Amino acid sequence: MPNWGQVMFQDAASSVMFQLISFHDHALLVLTLVLTVVGYALLALMLNKHVNRYIMEAQTIETVWTILPALILLVLALPSLRILYITDEVSQPSITVKTIGHQWYWSYEYTDFMNVEMDSYMLPTSDLLPGDYRLLEVDNRMVVPMQLEIRMLITAADVIHSWTVPALGVKVDAVPGRLNQIGFTTTQPGIFYGQCSEICGANHSFMPIAVESINTKSFMNWVSNFAQ
Repeated sequence: MPNWGQVMFQDAASSVMFQLISFHDHALLVLTLVLTVVGYALLALMLNKHVNRYIMEAQTIETVWTILPALILLVLALPSLRILYITDEVSQPSITVKTIGHQWYWSYEYTDFMNVEMDSYMLPTSDLLPGDYRLLEVDNRMVVPMQLEIRMLITAADVIHSWTVPALGVKVDAVPGRLNQIGFTTTQPGIFYGQCSEICGANHSFMPIAVESINTKSFMNWVSNFAQ
């Protein structure tokens, strides 16, 4: 969960989100260096009244300020492409969960087990318990085992939705007639909240996502109790 007044990312709960935060810091460092150099050059040009006749038509400096930005773009592009491929990679998933976006709730189907499916509605304010988060708590959380790769199959039944959990680094559109896929691995136990990130109608703000990460033994007990 984010804190009040927080301006940075939520704490990462998956390896992909760790990579995204690291790349964000890397890009900000490069941007800070570029802005510092450019700002100093502009300030020097405005305050300095002298003219250096050796750089009025200097091929060397023109070559430098053409090649240097290209190298900076490579420094940004190569890690970005690497993370892009990492986020799209689903190698050996342990569990597959299919989620279907509706107006305005989510359905979850655990396709590896028999009769494990549920609808997830937002809890109204009157039903919240002490410690629950308003507009984020649901009646049926999506439960997953931690430190195992989860494959998500995401679609929608009516209009375009978007299944988004910031702490896991997951944001995938749920498109009617299309099955999108993404994989993630939770690194720690906890409850991670998200919301639909596609404007899907009047109650777009009232279809939250709650992912509960637990250990494998507790997950199997949950599946056994749910199937009964």
